[in-house]
Amino acid sequence: MYPAAKKITLVMDNYNTHSLGSFYEAFEPAEAKRLIDRFEFINTPKHGSWLNTAEIELHVLNTQCLNRHISTIEELKKETKAWQEYRNNKNSKIKWQFTTADARIKLKSLYPSFDD
Repeated sequence: MYPAAKKITLVMDNYNTHSLGSFYEAFEPAEAKRLIDRFEFINTPKHGSWLNTAEIELHVLNTQCLNRHISTIEELKKETKAWQEYRNNKNSKIKWQFTTADARIKLKSLYPSFDD
């Protein structure tokens, strides 16, 4: 689908069926290797929602980078690229603090009750 692309970034969930071996099952070894080399594989977090992670990062981008007037698309690209490099180099982590016990209290109506 993208024959001219040098690198294709593929974000995948963590199903055990998603592996590089799937390429070798579908293609001859040389073609499988050629395709694998064109992809950058990014797995979603095993714990926590990848959508929540994306929303948190967008919020951080908005508060740290986009919280002011940026007059041109070129300046926007420059600023967001600098922010992205900073975030990637900082190797920031999300600290999940919503425990199962917290969920049972906050989402009580969704959990069965055996008190009766």
